[in-house]
Amino acid sequence: MKKLLYKEMKLSANPLSYCFIAFSAMTMIPRYPILVSSFFICLGIFHTYQQIREYDDITYTVMLPVKKRDVVTAKYLFVLFIESMAFILYTLLTIIRMKVLGTAAPYAANQLMNANAAYLGYAMIVFAAFNSIFLAGFFKTAYKIGKPFLMFCIVNFIIISVGEILHHLPGLESLNDPSNLSIAQLVLFAIGVTVFLLCTCLSYQTSRKDFELIDL
Repeated sequence: MKKLLYKEMKLSANPLSYCFIAFSAMTMIPRYPILVSSFFICLGIFHTYQQIREYDDITYTVMLPVKKRDVVTAKYLFVLFIESMAFILYTLLTIIRMKVLGTAAPYAANQLMNANAAYLGYAMIVFAAFNSIFLAGFFKTAYKIGKPFLMFCIVNFIIISVGEILHHLPGLESLNDPSNLSIAQLVLFAIGVTVFLLCTCLSYQTSRKDFELIDL
């Protein structure tokens, strides 16, 4: 598995998947829908799967002395690696924005989503949607990427819209506090992590079963 994952990261991966991790820095942009950055992280991963399809990487990998289910495992681990790196950057930048710049005028007066624990929770929900919609959709055929990604884009737009609306509702203003942690933020963060773990695990199990049934 270690060698297979190394192959995914060095041979199969499109460089844009690594470059697009830098979009995590959008966390620092004031008065901007910063959750859009999570879409770009997923878009970077999409470029790898586009390359996988064009180079017929799936057929090549299956011809190696590995089990079919290990092919799915390696590709999921690669995606989780990219998402984890992005999330670590999200977390570090969010801490800086909350503790150092939280009271700065551009952030304190920001009416759009601020970087805080709720923002991290939303990002995890976006990643959960990508893993459960795009990845699971891809492994149904190991070829089609357009429809699964389009479906993800629609869901991603809904998640971002909900995230930008919720903190404007009465009683939920603390979700957008730029410098202080609140119970509401922690609850949303916990929900995001839980949704990510559940969706990713279910998606992984489904993908393994579907991929085993494909006649390559």
